[in-house]
Amino acid sequence: MKTLYLVRHAKSDWSEENKVDLDRGLSKRGSKDLKSMGSYLLKKKIKPDLILSSPALRAKLTTKKISKKIKYDKDIKYIDKLYMPDTETILDILSDQKDKNKSIFLVNHNPALTDLANMLTDENIDNIPTLGIVAIKFDIKKWKDIKETKGKMDLFIYPKLLK
Repeated sequence: MKTLYLVRHAKSDWSEENKVDLDRGLSKRGSKDLKSMGSYLLKKKIKPDLILSSPALRAKLTTKKISKKIKYDKDIKYIDKLYMPDTETILDILSDQKDKNKSIFLVNHNPALTDLANMLTDENIDNIPTLGIVAIKFDIKKWKDIKETKGKMDLFIYPKLLK
């Protein structure tokens, strides 16, 4: 059994219009939402074996704050190909992960995350909101098999549900 957590980065800061997309940080709301979502994950004892993240600043900040809150003390892999990827690229990256990792957090962007959630399950999600988390359980032993199977959605949570 493998579990994939699709984690959309927290709300980004658009206050500087000329800022390069890759370098946009988090808004005040994004930082506030990280506290409540991190507390939820900690309370539910959700901690992955591995975190993969986009190298965009907003994704890095999301990853660092969540990992600190849940006391994740392993390496985080920031992968350049995860910046605005298509679903095939994400699946290729996931299928290359070590099978000892039973659960993976993938911190990324839309529309790819919503597309991936819909591709990997029989659910239909219109949109994973900022800092939304979708957990998908797969009846597989090897990550390479993720391309050949559908999983079952186990969780879909986002900040507004916690208010």
